[in-house]
Amino acid sequence: MPQRASSEARWCMFPSLHDNVSSLLEDDGLHFTFYPIDRDTGCIKSYDTNIMGKFRCNNQTCKATGWGSRKIAITIRRFRNQRYNARVYYQRCKRCKTLSEPEVDDSYADRVAYRLKSWSGVEQERRPFSGTSNGPHERSLCEGCKAGHCNDASEVDNLAGRFANFAL
Repeated sequence: MPQRASSEARWCMFPSLHDNVSSLLEDDGLHFTFYPIDRDTGCIKSYDTNIMGKFRCNNQTCKATGWGSRKIAITIRRFRNQRYNARVYYQRCKRCKTLSEPEVDDSYADRVAYRLKSWSGVEQERRPFSGTSNGPHERSLCEGCKAGHCNDASEVDNLAGRFANFAL
């Protein structure tokens, strides 16, 4: 079950998938704890990447049943004392623009474990992106793009998203 940021959440975390991540880390003797506090304070490293999964539109009046995505934005964060978390961003329904929460696949645990191993100095082969896209990534529907954490967004979009909440 995902952990939501708030009632107006645009992302969630998946502490329930920690065991999947842990099992991938065990082969290299690594032990991390999922850090359930969803904030950047205390973060010592972060990395934006993408995973795969699917979405369902929850709007009862919308005729869209759902869609698969090969580009779900995710921010992996490392904290002191071998702790981590990962923020997975929502997408909007193309038809009605309702926010939808992702159902992630095995790529979540693979990407998180890969990044934690990299940060821990474990040598590993770079994993190629698997899957083919059925169309272009629609930035206007991606909450990761809007927050400046999607690899598909331009550098200007990323900077704008990261600084959007600062007042002058």
